[in-house]
Amino acid sequence: MTRRGILAVVNSIYDPLGLLAPVILPAKLLLKDLCKEQSGWDEDISEKHAEDWKGWTEDVTYLSNFQVNRCLKPADFGRTASAQLHHFSDASEYAYGTASYLLLENKQGKKHCSLMMGKSRVASLKQVTIPRLELTAAVVAVKIDKMLHQELQVPLQPSTFWTDSTTVLRYIDNDTARFKTFVANRINVIREATKPSQWKYVRTTENPADLPSRGLKAKSLAQSRTWIDGPSFLLNNECDWPEQPMQRKESLQNDPEVKNMATVNTIKVEEDKEPMNKLIDYYSEWHKLKRAVAWILKLKRTLQQLKDERKELSRTIIQAEKDPEKQRSKLEHHMKKYKSTREKKPLILDDLVAAESEIIKFSQRQQFNEELQALQKGKQVSRNSQLFRLDPILQDSILRVGGRLNKSAMPETAKRPAIISKHSRVATLILSDIHQRTGHAGRSYVLAQLRRKYWIPQANSAIRKLLNKCVVCRRITGKVGEQKMANLPEDRLLPDKPPFTNTGVDFFGPFDVKRGRGTVKRYGVLFTCLTLRAIHIEVADSLDTDSCINALDALYAAEVKSPSCVRITARISWPPKEN
Repeated sequence: MTRRGILAVVNSIYDPLGLLAPVILPAKLLLKDLCKEQSGWDEDISEKHAEDWKGWTEDVTYLSNFQVNRCLKPADFGRTASAQLHHFSDASEYAYGTASYLLLENKQGKKHCSLMMGKSRVASLKQVTIPRLELTAAVVAVKIDKMLHQELQVPLQPSTFWTDSTTVLRYIDNDTARFKTFVANRINVIREATKPSQWKYVRTTENPADLPSRGLKAKSLAQSRTWIDGPSFLLNNECDWPEQPMQRKESLQNDPEVKNMATVNTIKVEEDKEPMNKLIDYYSEWHKLKRAVAWILKLKRTLQQLKDERKELSRTIIQAEKDPEKQRSKLEHHMKKYKSTREKKPLILDDLVAAESEIIKFSQRQQFNEELQALQKGKQVSRNSQLFRLDPILQDSILRVGGRLNKSAMPETAKRPAIISKHSRVATLILSDIHQRTGHAGRSYVLAQLRRKYWIPQANSAIRKLLNKCVVCRRITGKVGEQKMANLPEDRLLPDKPPFTNTGVDFFGPFDVKRGRGTVKRYGVLFTCLTLRAIHIEVADSLDTDSCINALDALYAAEVKSPSCVRITARISWPPKEN
């Protein structure tokens, strides 16, 4: 007897519902022992294992007395009032299993319980704790419940799940502890499909899932009805079911499956950004940023005007009125009237230009502070500065490119473009705005438009980086998939052969040719040398076989010295479509 033969016998047993799961488990455990010993597939097993196998095969013969009712409901049961699934799960050191029962109740209150499905699985070769195996068995019960709800075509009440492991019940009921990965994943599966209230405790002696987790002889299974009919307490009222333990809500602090919690105090330090920096980072479009800054500047001017007006009114009222209360009353009245008479004006172009100047000034103060200080003091920019070659000048507190174009007729912004660092957020917004306004133009055109108002050192690399990130440009300029060309055929790779040794042929036409008083149709026959690409054209009277042969004869007579070596390669749609 070999390991391969035992596996063949065990796998040949057809038991999709798992009704014989307790009997088949000992054979599976025998195979597990053989795997542990790493015995060969075709080696004879030891005498001890041979005796165990012989005893199992002899015991299986008692299954001839094992009977199961084909119908889940007795003939005289009457009309069913309710149906409910009860799933039992259990595990041992060697295996874990489940047993699912259908509990029926008729209108007279009579109950009947029958086995729906059993499942038995061997534990892993690696050492696994009993609580983990119990939890794995509970997951199997949940999956079987989902499958039976889909397959049974009867209305079912919410299922009930039974286990003899209080540890599993505490895991399922717990909402606060963080478990290790193995336990956490299985608890998530259980909690997604069931509620903790559906899980109940059952004593091991009353748990039928103990049989598929430990194994049972066929003789004992045939004599006992516990496996087929389920535990007797299911036929009683729910108040008479097993009493539930009170320790389901106990703390899990010392449980090895609970992750150790460490308290760590952290301090988050945020960089103290200037309000203008926050504003620049907030907006993703250049024109929106300019409008926001323009409104802020407009509000600033309005508040300054209100302050000046209040100061002037206060001076006038104090001279005319001595009572402080009356002074305050008149001042508030005049200020309210002044505010109501002020005209609310929208943004104009000058506001946007002023806002743009303020943004550029702020960006230059951050990126070129040393250069600005040097120019404000009337000094030259340091030779080590990246702006030295631009001969920068200070114009309206804005750093601009110098040069020799003062007398040019170009616009002032083009003669003296404002300098902006390519590392600033402002440069990115400006380049993005130009790129979008020009219809996603290329690098050269974007650079040309940029030079009309701004100068960004190393602008080419900044524009190239922008174009690489542009989704629209990547979609437009992206390379399409190309089919890889196949190898050339042998007929086209023979340069040492005479012309027209390998020839391609095709017909074209027809052409109307005048003949006498009428017209006739003539076709062109195109011969192509597949090696040298030489062309030879003949005329065919029609598309029939004789005309084709005449054209070939003409080719042989004119071009080919040895007609026997000619091979014709033709792909003709026959008959050709006439124009």
